[in-house]
Amino acid sequence: MGRYLGIDSGEKRVGLALSDPLKIIATPFRTLLVNNTNQVIRELEIIINEQEVELIVVGNPLGMKGQQTVQTKRVMEFTNKLKDIGYTVMLEDERLSSVSAKRVLIEQKIKTGYNKALIDRTAAAIILQQFLDKQSKM
Repeated sequence: MGRYLGIDSGEKRVGLALSDPLKIIATPFRTLLVNNTNQVIRELEIIINEQEVELIVVGNPLGMKGQQTVQTKRVMEFTNKLKDIGYTVMLEDERLSSVSAKRVLIEQKIKTGYNKALIDRTAAAIILQQFLDKQSKM
């Protein structure tokens, strides 16, 4: 039984989250530092194989009014590269996921100022959990 991988893709870091095998709960997993897209994809391929990932859920960074942004275009290029390799990829609206992640960490009394990597993987978990919750209602 495979898992789902959640991705919060940024210019400097890529936050990752994994679902449990039953695809009910998303958990922050890891943060990758970005040197270039090919390096990130190589690292993802290793994780996908090790964790038996069957679906990738990428946060879609739309603007607050639902419009495409410069980051939306970057994420679409990244998503298309994953699809070209043969992975099944879904997009999930990620508006305010980083803000929510920061709020969750602050509520847990975790300092967020110097811990951007933790914010990124927590945001990935929020994106993935949103997707999982929608799937459970279908």
